[in-house]
Amino acid sequence: MQRRYITVDVFTDRAFGGNPLAVVLDAGGLSTAQMQAIATEFNYSETTFVLPPRDSKNDAWVRIFTVNRELPFAGHPNVGTAFVLARQAAKPPEQVLFEEGAGLVPVAILKEGGKPVGAELTAPQPPKRLTQFSAEQAAACLSLSPADVKTDGHRPQIVSVGLPFLVVELASREAVRRAKPDAAAFAKNLPCDGSDAVYFYTRNVPASEKPCDLQARMFHPGSSGLSEDPATGSATVAAAALLADLDGTGDGELKLRIGQGVDMGRPSLLLTRVRKQNGAIVSAHVGGRCVLMMEGTFWLKGEE
Repeated sequence: MQRRYITVDVFTDRAFGGNPLAVVLDAGGLSTAQMQAIATEFNYSETTFVLPPRDSKNDAWVRIFTVNRELPFAGHPNVGTAFVLARQAAKPPEQVLFEEGAGLVPVAILKEGGKPVGAELTAPQPPKRLTQFSAEQAAACLSLSPADVKTDGHRPQIVSVGLPFLVVELASREAVRRAKPDAAAFAKNLPCDGSDAVYFYTRNVPASEKPCDLQARMFHPGSSGLSEDPATGSATVAAAALLADLDGTGDGELKLRIGQGVDMGRPSLLLTRVRKQNGAIVSAHVGGRCVLMMEGTFWLKGEE
């Protein structure tokens, strides 16, 4: 049986930017082990598998795999998969609803002239603020000095809206650029609260990188040791929710334009918004544009 796939660059408006994603459209009948093997073969940060929904009220059951494991939720896989499905539809929908391990994920389709150009997800879970780390621990993971870690806004902390990340604020754009993952420090401090990744950002963005409000990077275990992700939607929306939670301006909507991937040559732009009502976060969103890249078919041995 031939199975179709499409690859897409997510959180970018140009080819070879953003975060690449493989979307397997005909995933019915594949075992978990087969899905994991296929994701490892693609060797992208994530691969999604689109299955019929278990509840007919929803649009699809989406399973997300890294090269190492299945995830309950992730950002760019949802945005990219929704964009691909909307482009495949005779009449692009306004929204799709995905079943995932972390819960139901609504994804709105972004259009221009009636044509899908991207998508925006709503996080499936309310923000959770978990274990805090010292500046020394966070700095060690990033091969930096504790002085590079900014703690007056918040201490380094694991945050989740469906997938946990250690979120760290740095004092300067130069420190973000200089950071390198330290394997020994990662092994000493992570995993914790289910997180094995560090997302770090700065508010000190130079004029040349405006209109971004933040510049960020993310280190995580890859197929051959620690690696960098060019655009991490689930970490970005978790960080935005943390900042909104700490914001003392009251109700309303916090909007942030966050750059990522610049320092690894895959510039990305992630658009976040977090809504607060009665002092509490009621929804957190992240979205952006996507670019179709490749499509094809494959088959597994025994399915010819």
